Amino acid sequence: MDGENPFENVGADPDGARAQSDGGATVPASGERNVDYDYYDEDDGFIEGPESDQEMPLADHIEEMIKRLGVVILSMALVSVLVLPFAVDLINFIWYSILGSVQSSVTSPRAYQPLALVLARLKVATLAGFVIALPVFVYETYLFMRPGLYKHERRYYLAAVPTSLVLAFIGVAFAFYLVLPFIFSYFVNYSEQAAEVAFGLSETFGLMLLLMGFFAAVFQIPLLIMLAVMMGLTTRQWLADRRLYFWGGFLGVALLFSPDPTGLAPFIVAITMVTLFEATLLLLRWTQR
Repeated sequence: MDGENPFENVGADPDGARAQSDGGATVPASGERNVDYDYYDEDDGFIEGPESDQEMPLADHIEEMIKRLGVVILSMALVSVLVLPFAVDLINFIWYSILGSVQSSVTSPRAYQPLALVLARLKVATLAGFVIALPVFVYETYLFMRPGLYKHERRYYLAAVPTSLVLAFIGVAFAFYLVLPFIFSYFVNYSEQAAEVAFGLSETFGLMLLLMGFFAAVFQIPLLIMLAVMMGLTTRQWLADRRLYFWGGFLGVALLFSPDPTGLAPFIVAITMVTLFEATLLLLRWTQR
């Protein structure tokens, strides 16, 4: 070998780059490997892995899940307590804003129970707490699942937190400005032909708050679908192929959780849910996801 060391260039790369095999894929080593990545894909390059692949005992999972749920409930209770002193003002604002668009002379709410006003104050404070608790719930589920999420999945989840709050406010506004005035207008026009209409505080205000809270939750549908598709839990085609099952489920949920003496609210809720579902699928198709 003319005095040359036969082992001098073992492992050297004539182009100045090493190559190693990782799961059947060739990993170009242009510098140190980033510790945030788990493996190399020939098409996508370095792919980041979850923070931890260690499995926790079931008891630890349940304990952490209860703690996360406790944070959500505590956040909801705290916001409700903060809103409670302003509850009467919110009751008057909601009452006269919705019914004022229906009747030329809005009658004051009738309290047919001794605790009607107290319960109404608690309900409106709880609604405020529920709306704020929705993004808190998304964030707590993110913290619960974070050790097993890839880096890009963590970004998707964090982006969903403010989006959840925005969608909740849109849902409340949709019910406040469109759905509730339409329902009460239909009810008044139908009933005025045979009787004088008077609104009880408990039943009427309970329906208002229930629908506003329900629409705050319903408007999370696009977020949940987008999050599931971007994280690889499902595909647009899988959802599209089973749309009739989802439509039936939406109708069942609307009939179950939308008590309304006119019978109109459940169908409006179901139509809204189907529209949000189909609009999200259309958006996914447009973005080719």
